[in-house]
Amino acid sequence: MLVSPRDESDVLDAVRDALADESPLAIRGHGSKAALGRAATPAHILSLAALSGVTLYEPEELVLTARAGTPLREIVALLDAHRQQLAFEPMDHAALLGGVRDDATIGGVIAVNASGPRRVKAGAARDHLLGFRCVTGRGEMVKSGGRVMKNVTGYDLSKLVAGSYGTLAALTEATLKVLPKAETEETLLLSGLGEEKGLAALRKASGSPFEVSSLAFDPRDDIAALRLEGPQISVVKRRDDLAALLGAATQTLDAESSRAFWMRLRDAEPVAAGEGVVWRVSLAPTNGFAFVESLRREAAPLLAHVYDWAGGLVWLRLEAAADAHAGVIRRHVDRLGGHATLIRADEATRAAVEVFHPQPAALAALTRRVKEAFDPRHILERGRMRAEF
Repeated sequence: MLVSPRDESDVLDAVRDALADESPLAIRGHGSKAALGRAATPAHILSLAALSGVTLYEPEELVLTARAGTPLREIVALLDAHRQQLAFEPMDHAALLGGVRDDATIGGVIAVNASGPRRVKAGAARDHLLGFRCVTGRGEMVKSGGRVMKNVTGYDLSKLVAGSYGTLAALTEATLKVLPKAETEETLLLSGLGEEKGLAALRKASGSPFEVSSLAFDPRDDIAALRLEGPQISVVKRRDDLAALLGAATQTLDAESSRAFWMRLRDAEPVAAGEGVVWRVSLAPTNGFAFVESLRREAAPLLAHVYDWAGGLVWLRLEAAADAHAGVIRRHVDRLGGHATLIRADEATRAAVEVFHPQPAALAALTRRVKEAFDPRHILERGRMRAEF
């Protein structure tokens, strides 16, 4: 059954009703991320789409507050008009999961901690979340944080709620730090290095003083890409210095082409097209190539892959399989250190395979305690992240 609250008070009532009946609730905005996570069948869907609108925007203070159902495209348009941005560059899942482009809500962005190529410099969505309002699985209204970033003693609830996939609380409002847009950007392309040397060049650039904001390698075209942002005179100087440092054949994308390149990578388009399961693997940049080589040695049916974050993020598409190749992928991720998340697979596979990387015993116990503190009856998004809750 679909439950469509009109305001925050209705959300509170809906969660309390579900709590009284012990009926699990799935939380939705526009549904653009409904296929992420484990496949589960909730008794009710709590739609937050009507909780929409920017309630506060102070460009001079670099702060914006919006209700959870506010379309991301509306926030982006408002910020564009003031030459500002969400610097964490939230990805659009439409290419991977289907659906309508630019249909995400800000609540969904925070719920999955959606972040893009600039994360290596600007941080993730959770790092820009100043405060929020939510309804917990206890049927309690909670307000956390405020309109400024400051050091506090105690729990940083923003870090818990962002990336929790709605399993801890139904987010009703978010306050975010926004940042000025760069005057311009360019992307330096290095070609012909090969996968291992190309990734080594990216790591070298990431340790340089030239403030590279994004670093990726696309094996299909044998291209290492490095994005530089800022004032025109600074971008040009850093580009030339970086080219001299790396000493490889180079090409430069202008601002418009650069933005298109990184938007395509942000949305994992190099691996999205075609059949198969898609994995997102996070590990140390020095281990990205070793991980892919391990899959090749075991003849894993790798169809496409691309590296972001100087090799620290690997997107993979493999042939479909009942186990989505979880065994071989996670064996090598565990050996190298990191975690692997199954992003795209059919419902049967997502019900049978652990979508999120299994946690060590101590961390799993802590995760359970946090879940019990927020949602002891497992009302919210039951089974979305872990089969046991």
